[in-house]
Order: sequence, then structure tokens, then C-alpha cells
Amino acid sequence: MASPCDPQHAPAGDVGAALMMIDSRLRALYENKTEVDAEEEELFDQFAASLGPGGASAVLDGACTLIYMFMRWLRMAYEDHDKDPIEYVVPHLVSTMTMMRTVPPETVPTMTALVVAAGTGLSPSLWRKQYGFWTKEEMRPLEATAFLLAEHINRLTEDREFATRMIADALTRADES
Repeated sequence: MASPCDPQHAPAGDVGAALMMIDSRLRALYENKTEVDAEEEELFDQFAASLGPGGASAVLDGACTLIYMFMRWLRMAYEDHDKDPIEYVVPHLVSTMTMMRTVPPETVPTMTALVVAAGTGLSPSLWRKQYGFWTKEEMRPLEATAFLLAEHINRLTEDREFATRMIADALTRADES
């Protein structure tokens, strides 16, 4: 029996906008920016405000699609080496998120479960939907989750642009077909 959280039933959302946000955070990390650029933060806020409710929802779904795609790649990579991806991804994710000032501690279990759901082949957005609407407090942790998964992939591949390029290539192929 198919799961109601099967990814084929989930909206993909605005993956491009979500990827742009994650790529921007990755570039800041790799450029050793220790402070969040106030101008960049203002641009993000203006962008988010311009989306409206439907657009913001699409970016949320896009972030969940990124999480799903990143976990799918990580699952295949770890399983190729007879390793459990959950065992290698989740502890790092939890320890990093608990150290981040922008991630409220009460959101870490939800983000962890979201990653486990994605790692087991479920749609993160549909998994979350069964527990109610996204909260304002979960927005930064959701972004951090996608960011940390992308950075994990980049570290594994020793290529700072691999995760972003992988998704951009997938989007290009989807547009062509």
C-alpha cells in the first residue's frame, strides 16, 4: 500500500528560490563570513515579503523538496558503501543544529524527524503536514536543515558546489523534458 507521504503526491514547490537561498548561505560559509550581512538579510526579507502567502508556501515546499533530494543522494552514497545514511547524517545534523543560535532547541526534534522521513523515502512536506501547519519558529531551522545537508554533501564530494550543481542540473533536465 502506498504511503500518503509518498513524494509523488507532494508539491515540488519553488525549488529554484529555495536553492538560491541555500546557495547564498553556502557561499557565505565558504567565504568565511562570520557575520550575517545586514544588507543581504534585508534583501532576503524583502524577497520573502514579495512572495505573498502562496509564494512563501511554494518556497517551503521547495525547501522540503531539496531536503528530500539531498537525503536521496546521501542515502544512495552511503548505501553504496554499506552504511546507513541515517546513522551518519542525523548525529551531525543534531549536534550542529543545537549549537546554532538561529535554531530554537525545541525545533531540533522536528527537523531531525523530517530528515529521517526524507531518508526513508517519504516527502518531508507531506510528513510535516500531517502534524499541522509550519510555524514561524520552524522557518530558520528548515533553512538550516537544507543548508546542513547541502554542506554535508559538499564535504563528502570535496566539491563546494556539488549539491547546488546537482539540483540545478536536475531542474534543467526537468525543464527540458
